[in-house]
Amino acid sequence: MASTTKGSLAPAHREALLAWFHPRRAAYPWRRPRPDPYEVLVSEIMLQQTQASRVAGAFGPFLRRFPTIAALAAATRADVLRAWAGLGYNRRAVSLHEAARAIVREHRGMVPRDVASLSSLPGVGSYTASAVASLAFGRPVAAVDSNVRRVVARVARGAEAHELRPREIEGIADQWLDAADPGRWNAALMDLGRQVCRPRDPRCDECPLRPTCRFRAIGRATSPPPPRQGPFEGSFRQLRGAIVQALRDRDASTPTELARLIGSDRERVRAAVAALLRDGLLERAGRTGVRLAH
Repeated sequence: MASTTKGSLAPAHREALLAWFHPRRAAYPWRRPRPDPYEVLVSEIMLQQTQASRVAGAFGPFLRRFPTIAALAAATRADVLRAWAGLGYNRRAVSLHEAARAIVREHRGMVPRDVASLSSLPGVGSYTASAVASLAFGRPVAAVDSNVRRVVARVARGAEAHELRPREIEGIADQWLDAADPGRWNAALMDLGRQVCRPRDPRCDECPLRPTCRFRAIGRATSPPPPRQGPFEGSFRQLRGAIVQALRDRDASTPTELARLIGSDRERVRAAVAALLRDGLLERAGRTGVRLAH
């Protein structure tokens, strides 16, 4: 078989990765021998920009509250936002809720199996669509998240992911894919990036791909890309989250009351409320009040 300089993996290295992954195959509550497509969809949207450890704690309670696509679609947005507490990026809750309604409306309550149909759902981009198609339905598509990008770039090219064209990384990931069991393969690569091939302190001695890793062979030091967002503390994003959190515990409130509750400038709170109204997380309540959208 061709060497990793051309993007492929030798059979021994593929087997080593899957052997490493085997004890981790049930590491998270959304991994089952027979994956439930709804559970996979929920987990993948929860995992967007959120650590797996945080999602693991929220996943079970969310599913107990909304055990099926139909239950989620029938819920009010306020109920979904309350159940989303602790996960952050509340617009994802809105997208998941809208996706559930679209699935009930357009797909007879069944999560679609193909990437194109999945990609048409609110909040489902190319990665999430590929992940759901492969993990839930065994479709032979590579699911290339930030963890997979990092592994592929380092092992195959001796580079960081931000140093390569996305299409080059995706092409190598396609070559690596195990078409016979794409869900297991994609999960293994994601876990390797999450647990071992980490952005700043990779655990190379634990890596099953270290014998073929060009990054390790040439002695590269890690150089992760600069953060795309500024500090969370004091940010507009933090303020938005604080407003949603405050409204989880009350029927309605005014921007002035919210500013007092949160301890923030009233004009900043008004601006954040206006943005949350535009994004569909809040709705008007009376002349001056707002509440979680229903």
